[in-house]
Amino acid sequence: MQQDPFPAWFFDRDDPSDDARFYRSLRLVTHIDDDAIAAVGDLYAELGIDGAAPAPTRVLDLMSSWISHFRTAPAELVVLGMNAAELEANAAATERVVQDLNADPSLPFPDASFDGVVCCVSIDYLVRPVAVLAEAARVLRPGAPLAVTFSNRCFPTKAIAGWLATDDAGHVRVVQDYVRLAGGFDEPVAQRRTPAGLEEGGRHRGDPLLAVVARRSGDPVP
Repeated sequence: MQQDPFPAWFFDRDDPSDDARFYRSLRLVTHIDDDAIAAVGDLYAELGIDGAAPAPTRVLDLMSSWISHFRTAPAELVVLGMNAAELEANAAATERVVQDLNADPSLPFPDASFDGVVCCVSIDYLVRPVAVLAEAARVLRPGAPLAVTFSNRCFPTKAIAGWLATDDAGHVRVVQDYVRLAGGFDEPVAQRRTPAGLEEGGRHRGDPLLAVVARRSGDPVP
């Protein structure tokens, strides 16, 4: 597990101050539009980790907030984020953990204890993303999916410099590199989840939605 391929400045931020202070303010808003939100829910359903799955699932939502974008909530949804009030407002959650992953990237969960790990429109704020995703691999059951979704919106003062310096295609490559460096996953697959019918002349009319999906290495648990 390493971050060596990235230049020294890559994980710098305009505002390196304590993240807990920045996220102290309650923000009960969505950071992508309704079509992009629906695309996230569609992806989770396709991966078989929402409440429509044949068997009950336990899912971890990293860097979560007051909404997790599942079409139907999984049987168990653990939300981990920075603002206790926002997590408390998440009606789909069955367990809530307040933690700053930039301060401590280790996850307080046993090995192989989740059927899915998701991270929605937040990967751009991590200063140690490889360590966080290595932890995601540890807590996933073999064969279970990791789904990282992102768009082109962010809080620019808190996003890392490397993210701000590239475009959508570059973001996909960066996240794929994170997953590969974390280890423990099959080859990460990039998907453009922009809803059908919203492309005009090669340009998207709303928020683009991209995803990188990878499964925990090893034979799936029956």
